[in-house]
Amino acid sequence: MAEDDVTPEQLAAIAAENDQGESVNYKAPAQKSLKEIQDLDKDDESLRKYKEALLGAGHTDIDPKSPNVQVTRMTLVCDAPAPLTLDLQAGKLDDMKTKSFVLKEGVEYKIKISFKVNREIVSGLKYVQHTFRKGVKVDKSDYMVGSYCPRVAEYDILTPLEETPTGLLARGHYTINSKFTDDDKHDHLSWEWNLNIKKDWEE
Repeated sequence: MAEDDVTPEQLAAIAAENDQGESVNYKAPAQKSLKEIQDLDKDDESLRKYKEALLGAGHTDIDPKSPNVQVTRMTLVCDAPAPLTLDLQAGKLDDMKTKSFVLKEGVEYKIKISFKVNREIVSGLKYVQHTFRKGVKVDKSDYMVGSYCPRVAEYDILTPLEETPTGLLARGHYTINSKFTDDDKHDHLSWEWNLNIKKDWEE
């Protein structure tokens, strides 16, 4: 059997094995702006300082046309011979559909997402990933990221450690649809990228 020569039945079996089928009964809290939170109990000096320590003093030099959440980079963190980073800035997303990451089978890796929060607190950020092989969805992963307040510096989040599958059936080309969303179902960024699982590292 050649690499990537997998039948629809085998793909369906892989998808069924990876289907978690979990549902979370979670209700998002009422959204408040950063200014509303800062103005609450503003006469209480100790509480004001505490909130400033938690939320930051904020920054005012942000372009008002920029989105509140800007996803800037995705990196596969592993022992690869070369850095595996995608630039997720505007204008770069179409380029990713023609490029592929190569991962060696059986290698451990994490996905690192770098992003900025510009103006308002964002709650319940989530990274969602759907993996396809020959048009069949073989895996879906949801990673809760958390809630973040505005600041000048970027945030970095890491997914839990995973391992690429091994064996002849696992090797081949995968298309991955990724989304950075939140409690309010805002699509902060969606992007598509490609992954090739090989027997060994290749350029």
